[in-house]
Amino acid sequence: MPMSTLLKPSIQPFFPPQRTLMGPGPSDVYPSVLAAQAKPTLGHLDPVFVGMMDEVKSLLQYAFQTQNEMTLAVSAPGSAGMEACFVNLVEPGEKVIVCRNGVFGERMRQNVERVGAIAVLVDNDWGLPVDPKAVEAALQANPDSKFLAFVHAETSTGARSDAKALCALAKQYDCLSIVDAVTSLGGIELRVDEWGIDAIYSGSQKCLSCVPGLSPLSFSAAAVEKLKARKTPVQSWFLDQTLVMAYWGNGSGAKRSYHHTAPVNALYALHESLRLLAEEGLEAAWARHAAMHLELRDGLEKLGIEFVVPAEARLPQLNAVYIPAGVDDAAVRSQLLQDYNLEIGAGLGALAGKAWRIGLMGYAARRENIALLLQALGNVLAKK
Repeated sequence: MPMSTLLKPSIQPFFPPQRTLMGPGPSDVYPSVLAAQAKPTLGHLDPVFVGMMDEVKSLLQYAFQTQNEMTLAVSAPGSAGMEACFVNLVEPGEKVIVCRNGVFGERMRQNVERVGAIAVLVDNDWGLPVDPKAVEAALQANPDSKFLAFVHAETSTGARSDAKALCALAKQYDCLSIVDAVTSLGGIELRVDEWGIDAIYSGSQKCLSCVPGLSPLSFSAAAVEKLKARKTPVQSWFLDQTLVMAYWGNGSGAKRSYHHTAPVNALYALHESLRLLAEEGLEAAWARHAAMHLELRDGLEKLGIEFVVPAEARLPQLNAVYIPAGVDDAAVRSQLLQDYNLEIGAGLGALAGKAWRIGLMGYAARRENIALLLQALGNVLAKK
């Protein structure tokens, strides 16, 4: 047989540069979380690994402030957590009130319509939180609605909505709530049980400062009941939580059943990041993010940079700021990356080319990061 004409590639080991990540995610990863991934890989049904999964579950219950039995980590990023909520709970023809004040509210709408359900939109301007009065008006106008879906911390704008008030409205109008907490978990106050949240999802790469690729998720007893009472099969086999529940354990002590090969080493990393959060304490972590935001705010205002979101609705962990007039967005971000190994984020959607998104998430919410950002951004802007 003739030899292949393809040449054997000569590729060297990959060594990424050491960046400071202060964009919208991923965030800087705790050193011990990175180290956790290097531990020996176990089989995903190994009893020692299953025991660690139980600890991850209890740590997630603490982070979410819930006793929900169905609390786990989806083996995929936050977008899959979003999809898992919609494909499991929402059936064709059902009506969902969808709050849209940024990119991720719009993604909720797309998920609703892809499952064949009806999205009733409540729109707010980008940079503003969801308006509870507008939501109540939509609920009153659509009494047959089954769900209320909203983003707690809108990553595209840096706006925080009042999850407690919105979930109270959902309960008042006999709806289940679906909440995006991708950027809020571990960064701002979030109390699943106290606020009556029915379905919630997050991401490992934001305020948890873990590696990307996992999506914490929790369903209330009411959400589980809705899932079990479905008239149609869940359209996604991989995301069907009725199948995954038996792998993560349902509290009965039954033998774990195989569903998929879990991302073993990534779950080691999540275990360590959640352990660090518990060691610091939730309230302490929330307070640290708030304090670091104030330091960043003071420094940015001295540079003449203005915030997109009103002070009372700002996320401390995701700071959206207007790009000064006459400044080249991409050029500044490129210079920060090239000269300072510092990453900040571009604006999305309606804020593309108009705003930067500066993250202070998890391990990145530190004074040394703020000092670097202010010094570097001041130097770069002085040359423009």
